[in-house]
Amino acid sequence: MWPLLGFSIAAIALIAERLVFWARVNRRQKPVVQEVLRIYQQDLGTALVKLRQNADLPIARIFLEALEVDHFPPHAFRLTLEGATQAELPMLRRFNSIFDMIITSSPLLGLLGTVLGLIRSFASLNLGSVGSESAVQVTGGISEALVSTAAGLIVAVFMLLFASMFRGFYRRQIAAIQEYSSQLEVLHLSRHEGFAPMSQVVPALSQS
Repeated sequence: MWPLLGFSIAAIALIAERLVFWARVNRRQKPVVQEVLRIYQQDLGTALVKLRQNADLPIARIFLEALEVDHFPPHAFRLTLEGATQAELPMLRRFNSIFDMIITSSPLLGLLGTVLGLIRSFASLNLGSVGSESAVQVTGGISEALVSTAAGLIVAVFMLLFASMFRGFYRRQIAAIQEYSSQLEVLHLSRHEGFAPMSQVVPALSQS
C-alpha cells in the first residue's frame, strides 16, 4: 500500500501540472496565433514582439524560431518550422511515460500486496482450531489483503482516464500546429515572392 500511496500522490501532482498546461494552451493559443498571422503580413517586428510575450505557449515558440529566420528561402523556412515543431513534441508528451508506468504497475502492486497478505493469513491459520477465533482473524486478514488489489485498480483507472484525455489534447494540438504552420508557410511564401498581402490587395481592387 505504501508504493500505491506514493503513486497516488505523484499522479495527483502530475495531473494537476498537465491540467494547468493544457488549460493555458487551449485558452490562449488560438487568439494569439490569429493575431500573429494577421500582424505578420504587415510588420514582422511586431509579430516577433507578440510571440516573445507569449513564449510560454508551444506554438509561439515554434513560430518565434521560424520567424527569426524569415529571410530564409521557403524550403529552408519550412525545415526550420518542422525542426522547431519536433523540438516541442517532448513538452507536449511530457509525463506520458510516467503515466503509462503508473497505469501498468498499480494493479500489479495491488495484486502483490494481496498475495503477501494471503500468505501471512494462511501461515497463521491453525487447522486444529477451525471455526474458533483464529479462523475469524484469518478471514478478516484475507478481506484486508484484498484492499490492496482494489486500491491498485482504483489508481490505475484514475490515471487511465486522465492519460486518455491528455492524449486527446496532444492529438488535437498536433493537428492545430500543422494547420497554423501551413498558414504561416503560405504567408512567408507570399512575402518571399513579393506578393502583396490580402489586406492590401482588397482595398486596391475596390478602388479600381
